Amino acid sequence: MKQSARSKQKTYVANPKRAIAVLDGLRKVFPEARTALEYQAPFELLVATILSAQCTDVRVNMVTPGLFKKYQSVAAFAGANQAELERDIHSTGFFRMKAKSIIGCSKALVERFGGKVPSTMDELVTLPGVGRKTANVVLSEAFGKNEGVVVDTHVQRVSQRLGFTENEDPVKIEQDLIALIPRERWGEVGLVLILHGRKTCMARKPKCDECEVSKLCPSAFSFESEKPTHAMKAAVKKKTSPRRRR
Repeated sequence: MKQSARSKQKTYVANPKRAIAVLDGLRKVFPEARTALEYQAPFELLVATILSAQCTDVRVNMVTPGLFKKYQSVAAFAGANQAELERDIHSTGFFRMKAKSIIGCSKALVERFGGKVPSTMDELVTLPGVGRKTANVVLSEAFGKNEGVVVDTHVQRVSQRLGFTENEDPVKIEQDLIALIPRERWGEVGLVLILHGRKTCMARKPKCDECEVSKLCPSAFSFESEKPTHAMKAAVKKKTSPRRRR
């Protein structure tokens, strides 16, 4: 009988020493870890990050050059026609919601921040369409500030498998990671976990045999399907074979 991944996991207590060892190991694999989103200014990164929700960075990078050429300022985005902007960003998915967020965010920047992207968490999260994840990306990448940890689906999955958290809520996961990692390294945590999640620790078939930190991971090799034994095959055959009438 196939065991669940959870039942096969080793028991590890989350502790800073192991978390830092994992981070160091992943940093060797991704020494130049940084966001894959292409941008020239904080506002461009803000827009690109909003577009990246449920969309690949590759796709976003295909859309943004033309977008920033057409709308060359915060004010231009603030005055954009929503239907037209929706068409411009259609290929990134969820285009209606994203267009509404970008226009709303741009208007707020013009009205409350003089057209400049604020550099604090408290101010950023007041902007339409901007949550902690987006704010953390902008603060870390554009301003070099470590106010928190970026938590997306990759970070959630990998941090759970590594035993860094048992939470499902992104905000609580972020707090768990903050408690384990020194503040000066908060910016790189999300980056390396995202890259690791894309390259090695995928959702369905993680490549544990290629993982740099498998020896430190309580979930290592627990997601592979077990080969059926002879007894299991016989049991299945007996169960599925038609009964003979007496």
